[in-house]
Amino acid sequence: MKLIDNAFAMRLSADVLTTCLCWRLERRDAVVIGLTDHDRTVQYDGLDYEPGASVAAGRFETAGGLRPGRASAAGALSADAISDADLAAGLWDGARVDVYRVDWEAPSLGELIWTGYFTEISQTGAGFEASLISLKADLERRLGRSYSRGCDARLGDARCGLTGVEGERCDKRFETCRDVFANAENFRGFPHMPGQDFLLAGPSGSGNDGGRR
Repeated sequence: MKLIDNAFAMRLSADVLTTCLCWRLERRDAVVIGLTDHDRTVQYDGLDYEPGASVAAGRFETAGGLRPGRASAAGALSADAISDADLAAGLWDGARVDVYRVDWEAPSLGELIWTGYFTEISQTGAGFEASLISLKADLERRLGRSYSRGCDARLGDARCGLTGVEGERCDKRFETCRDVFANAENFRGFPHMPGQDFLLAGPSGSGNDGGRR
């Protein structure tokens, strides 16, 4: 449940609403722009949100648990904001999006309603359409390494350490790394990790065997 400032809550309960959506877009190269669906510039939290290249929200979806929510947006291209050249160059791919509902008559009042990233962006004539995914998507990223018997390096990369292997193939097995490429010291797997048979075997019937089966 969102906690809304009392003053803003009173404005929202008024007979006439004076709110608009303000979109804060931050590219991965730290370029930040503010856009709004209002017909005049709105200054909120130190950033000017311009109407010249407004973004319209198609939908906002929130999800329970850890499943990421999704949203869609559409807008007009502007040389000063989101240009067709920047879209074509992929500069807006993965940009962070913070969406606020702001009272344009009292722009010190507002609330964050959605945060996420641009995922798929396509140009449509003089405009663009974009799909967005919420920050919960960060929880789906794999961090660290996975334990497996096979090697998780790519043949010839820095972790593999081999050079001059273009066109060669590797099946990721320790035996191949050792016997074919003589590169056992750089093997990036865990070839001696116990398998399912070991885990399901249960205690030895003959007493303590030192971990052997």
